[in-house]
Amino acid sequence: MTIKRMDHVSLVVDDIEAAKAFFVELGMELEGEAPLEGPAVDRLNGIDGVRTRIAMMRTPDGHGKIELTKFHAPAALSAEPAVPPPNTLGFRSIMFAVEDIDDVIARLRGHGAELVHEVVQYEDAYRLCYVRGPEGVIIALAEELR
Repeated sequence: MTIKRMDHVSLVVDDIEAAKAFFVELGMELEGEAPLEGPAVDRLNGIDGVRTRIAMMRTPDGHGKIELTKFHAPAALSAEPAVPPPNTLGFRSIMFAVEDIDDVIARLRGHGAELVHEVVQYEDAYRLCYVRGPEGVIIALAEELR
């Protein structure tokens, strides 16, 4: 076997405080924060003079993690267009299993989140939706129907 597990997903954000608040509202917990810089960070990223701050968020079960990264130097670059369409190549979304999708959406709206389109029911198994959060990140929510 080559892979032991997926460790975490990393997101570059400009407003790390807003991103942390969004994911805390979703139910994630702040595991820790730290500044990262120096020659090893420069070599890893292939950029000279990197200065970042990271915040590691984890799901309540401890199995899922998101690393939020704020670049202080060099400044982060914006993708074009700022709000890409859903069929843009590359990373699409992070999916979370939730208990009450309507409640989660309402709480996340308080942090500037917007539904990408609408909540749909897939067969008799799930209610699903995409939500655009901080920095345009798309998360998927899935409520299992029992």
